[in-house]
Amino acid sequence: MTTPTHDLSKLRIDRDAPPPAVRRALWRNAGLAAGALALIAIVALLARRGGVVPVQVVTVAASDGGASGGAATSVTANGYVVARTRASVSAKVAGRLAYLGVSEGSFVRKGEVIARLENADYAAQVTQAEANLANARAQLIEAVAERDQLQREARRLRDIRAQSAQLVSQQDVDATESRAAQADARAQAAEARIQAAEAGLRFARASFENTLIHAPFTGTVLRKEAEVGEVVAPSVGGGLTRGAVVTLADLGTLEVEVDVNEAYIARVRHGQPARITLDAYPDTAFRGRVRQVVPTADRQRATVQVKVSILDRDPRILPEMGARVDFLESGAERPPAGGAPAPRIRVPAAAVREDQGQAVVWLVRDGRLERRAVQAGPVSADFREIRAGLAGGELLLVGGVDSPRPGMRVRVTTSSP
Repeated sequence: MTTPTHDLSKLRIDRDAPPPAVRRALWRNAGLAAGALALIAIVALLARRGGVVPVQVVTVAASDGGASGGAATSVTANGYVVARTRASVSAKVAGRLAYLGVSEGSFVRKGEVIARLENADYAAQVTQAEANLANARAQLIEAVAERDQLQREARRLRDIRAQSAQLVSQQDVDATESRAAQADARAQAAEARIQAAEAGLRFARASFENTLIHAPFTGTVLRKEAEVGEVVAPSVGGGLTRGAVVTLADLGTLEVEVDVNEAYIARVRHGQPARITLDAYPDTAFRGRVRQVVPTADRQRATVQVKVSILDRDPRILPEMGARVDFLESGAERPPAGGAPAPRIRVPAAAVREDQGQAVVWLVRDGRLERRAVQAGPVSADFREIRAGLAGGELLLVGGVDSPRPGMRVRVTTSSP
């Protein structure tokens, strides 16, 4: 029997070759390292180029102040729509509200009864005053009848004595005339009591009338201030007492009140045309005209209030709506001596920044930012006037970059009007 032979040299372990799992891990780590290096290279490249930042810009438009014959905006201010004729209607006497005949939006005419207080006691006072007047008149009739009778008796006795002194004594004539004079005095007192009773009746009726709340003018109810059952009074005394019953306004007298920065108030004058834009309808403009420039300034805000009448009546215009007023300059205005007026440049307030105490703007040119120092006026309705530093037509940065730098690459995404 022959024993097989085996070559043990083939059973050697190759310790120099790594196992498959280790090889896969090495390849994975190498790939991650290569990706990281590529990402670092891209970031370094972008950092070296400065990056491209999306920004919002506005195009500078220069106004010729109306010299071209059109109408240009000289000042812009924000404000609210108000009614020139407006009142908080309250009762003349204190009492509990028994009837309220209007609600928000109700149209009422002058003198119309819109509410009533509980007035049973006042009605009773009127009835009592009427009875007192009737009693005084009856007493007057009785006193007049008695006076007339005594006066006739006195005349008769005087006539008899004039014919024969022996028939009637002078003492009887004097006594009769005295009684007639007393009756006349009683009749005059009765007439005075009638006047007093009539005055008392007028007072009772006025008090009763004060429990009826009338509309002081023709208008529309803006708001109910009280409900039936609540106690109302001419002045609020605390607790559950209400002051006004309704707030009434004449919507035919709507106007816009705006606060104009005192630095620009010289450009606003009485009768000046204006363009009104409501926040609720930004795409619609209404014609307006300056009705009044209030002759005092607000010391705290450095503004002057201007009231602008709304010439275009529209049911969409409601009190307390926010509005923007552009005060227009007529092309017929005479330019100053020396030629045409200098262009006025107005930009959004966000385009002007403060840098080391100086007003600056950032221009966008060829996709890069450029710093420009300017002379800017105060803010008026989110706009500032550029008095020097711009000529018009420039592209200004208004948003998208918190810390702009000269040469920073930007990309325009949106443009402000």
